[in-house]
Amino acid sequence: EVLPTAPCLVVPQVTSERRQYVPIGWAQPPAIPSSLVCVIENASNQLFGLLTSEMHMTWLRHVGGRLKSDYRYSIGLVYNTFPAPPCGVAGLTSLELPARAVLDARSEFGDATLADLYDPGSMPTKLRSAHRDLDRAVDRLYRKKPFGSDRERFQHLLTIYGKCVAQVPGSIPKSRRKPLASTKRVRSEGVEP
Repeated sequence: EVLPTAPCLVVPQVTSERRQYVPIGWAQPPAIPSSLVCVIENASNQLFGLLTSEMHMTWLRHVGGRLKSDYRYSIGLVYNTFPAPPCGVAGLTSLELPARAVLDARSEFGDATLADLYDPGSMPTKLRSAHRDLDRAVDRLYRKKPFGSDRERFQHLLTIYGKCVAQVPGSIPKSRRKPLASTKRVRSEGVEP
């Protein structure tokens, strides 16, 4: 693997299920990222804002893997499948200031690690407030009406994902799709449970 030559985002591959946000950070060369993180090169503050939002966490909670009960992040399963907002990359410019506010709030606690800052029991109020502002900004990229729940957010993301997949050449038309297996319970004859 080639080591990053410019600042890059690092996303832990496993993070506590107790956390409201994955503690995503920036790595600066000559730092060598651990094999326990996903590295996203050529990232911007806007992308940082999108990935460290409640919207992205919702996607991780529902489609990401688990290690015991903790969230497991992967580039292939979570990052690459995350539905981008309808506004596209150009619309992410509205995330610059709220993302910067999250980073500024973090910098006020210079001695604290990201693990400390994102511990649910000790997350600083200023950082939590900055994340809430960022969450509202990200939500507005997806729709004007606020989301009422994590479930509503996920259903909205699934709708966008479904539209994206339907546009992929070679995808199976809806009329030909068949379930992989029946959901009916089958009882074996002559076998006692």
